[in-house]
Amino acid sequence: MRRAKITIVGAGNVGATTAHWCASMELGDIVLVDIPKMEDMPKGKALDLMEASPIMGFDANIVGTTSYDETADSDIVVITAGIPRKPGMSRDDLLSTNARIVTAVTEQIKQTSPNAVIIVVSNPLDAMVQRAWQVSGFPTQRVMGQAGVLDTARYRTFIAMELGVSVEDVSALLMGGHGDTMVPMPSCTAVGGIPVTRLMSQEKLEAIVERTRKGGAEIVGLLKTGSAYYAPAAATAQMVEAIVRDKRRVIPCAAYCDREYGVGGYYVGVPVVLGDGGVQRIVELELTEQERADFQKSVDHVKSLVATMDSLMQSDA
Repeated sequence: MRRAKITIVGAGNVGATTAHWCASMELGDIVLVDIPKMEDMPKGKALDLMEASPIMGFDANIVGTTSYDETADSDIVVITAGIPRKPGMSRDDLLSTNARIVTAVTEQIKQTSPNAVIIVVSNPLDAMVQRAWQVSGFPTQRVMGQAGVLDTARYRTFIAMELGVSVEDVSALLMGGHGDTMVPMPSCTAVGGIPVTRLMSQEKLEAIVERTRKGGAEIVGLLKTGSAYYAPAAATAQMVEAIVRDKRRVIPCAAYCDREYGVGGYYVGVPVVLGDGGVQRIVELELTEQERADFQKSVDHVKSLVATMDSLMQSDA
């Protein structure tokens, strides 16, 4: 059986840690690529990770490069390239620089791996996924963003910490854009099958929701010199696994919605069935009046961000 070929663009903290998770899970052979000015850095990280394989007991061929030639015919391409946030910055502050980076990366992917599934991790996430789709021309189901898996993991973590229970017993859902307007869904949150609203006060739950929205900024503030990478990388690896192994996981991702939820042709966070080929279908839920209002606010923010990005890209043309 042929191994999947997984390319990870960006050999920084998120990209290298994604390679680590994917290798340890034996999801396929991995190419870690970065820009030419990084010289041998991706080769060094790839070799270091390969040398861990006898100790940790995983089989994967891992190479590092600054050339897209070695990424040819990848099954999955993960884009982590871009500048990270610094304290005081929002994800939106990264728009101009990262849109240009994602454009350049996607143009390369389009040439070398025309049949790949693209997973975008770069921020501001929803706009960057839209850009990757615009540039690639790939079918919408083969372009998606990692956001909801990470946001949901943070939400579940905070709930488990508050209740003193295992994170494995917390199931949850978030929707909308990846940022301060994301929409945690208490109506779809349970602990061991028990609705979370029966286990904690509304006030406490609202505090957890707010902490989830600011989860990335909290870590940026603590690190001071970069942004989160362990959890984002683990979330990305879960998405890669769902696709490579056709697990058909029901998880939230930034997926293209047209008629779905009345979005009208944008990438936003919604629950999807993720498996072979990418997004197999979008799961549409009946939202409460408040959830619908919050979701629409989030979608409007994404639309505004995309409009700004499109204007910037047109001025570059």
